[in-house]
Amino acid sequence: MKSLIPCVAIAASVSLADAQTYTNFIRQIQVNSGAEWQVPVDQEGQQLSPLPIDPGGARFELWTVDNDQVIDFLLDQRYVGSYVPQASITIISEDPYQTIPRTRADRPFTVEIDLDGMLSDPSAPMAARMVKLHQHVQSYGEDGVGDDIDRDDASMIAESYIDENGKVTLTYNLTSVPGDDRSKVRGEERFTVFSLPDYMVPEQVISSKTVQIWPVADGSLSGVVDGDNLRFNTPTLTVTLNDLYPNSRTYAHAYMGTPALGTAGTIIPGTAVNINDAVPQDRVLTIKDWDQIITDSGQWTIELLTETPFGIDRLDYVTFNINRDISVNGTVTTIEISD
Repeated sequence: MKSLIPCVAIAASVSLADAQTYTNFIRQIQVNSGAEWQVPVDQEGQQLSPLPIDPGGARFELWTVDNDQVIDFLLDQRYVGSYVPQASITIISEDPYQTIPRTRADRPFTVEIDLDGMLSDPSAPMAARMVKLHQHVQSYGEDGVGDDIDRDDASMIAESYIDENGKVTLTYNLTSVPGDDRSKVRGEERFTVFSLPDYMVPEQVISSKTVQIWPVADGSLSGVVDGDNLRFNTPTLTVTLNDLYPNSRTYAHAYMGTPALGTAGTIIPGTAVNINDAVPQDRVLTIKDWDQIITDSGQWTIELLTETPFGIDRLDYVTFNINRDISVNGTVTTIEISD
């Protein structure tokens, strides 16, 4: 008799529909025989498993493939057996991106684990009364995006056992992905619930979820320096942007006065960059003839800002003076003509 594939919903962000296309499939692996089968699936729903469940149980893996970058991601795993406890892992961050949980290196995230089916009878097998939780971390390296890593090389940094049904909530203020500059780490953290080994069946993955960690953006303005005194022609402005968050809007704007966060300014044409992607991006912009936004003489500020799901951050700023007043110095003389 065939069993229902565990119902796992995946929702690709609608805003990514044009830029990112994904193929989703479930792979079934028979534990004892090692036989595998995989079937394509929609973004959500349920269907019968392609193979019957053997006495040793079966593992179901939910995968998605980024067709643009040819990168595959393991979204979730479930083991189905005779009396194995059930677990569901949800990772929550401030980024609403649904295809793969993600956050920024300086932001918190929460892991929720829902457990069911564990027995309290002390005479029941340990595999029916307890599960094991592992936390792994892995760096993508400098400028990496995770497309060429071996996830078997991930480092386990925590192991614990859970023997009660219900919800377990774990909150992490910062990522544990390794790196000297904590604002620039990029990598992933994986949380996995295992069943305990039992007769004829080794330990199995009951559920597993991964959260991707992306670096904090940085940027700079060059071509104008603090205290510059400009007249009529504005110099070429160079905007350098590094590690723009995959869901971000970045721009330079100008306003009269000294630097003050939250001041409404005029966006300098050519500086707006919208990123709607799965990985961070870099940009270098060269802006000429931006004096059209300068309306009056006086002190001006240019700010470089980036908007992300985490708020608005100032990447750089510069304050300078504009003097476009024209003064005319002259003398007036009169000549008296005698008759």
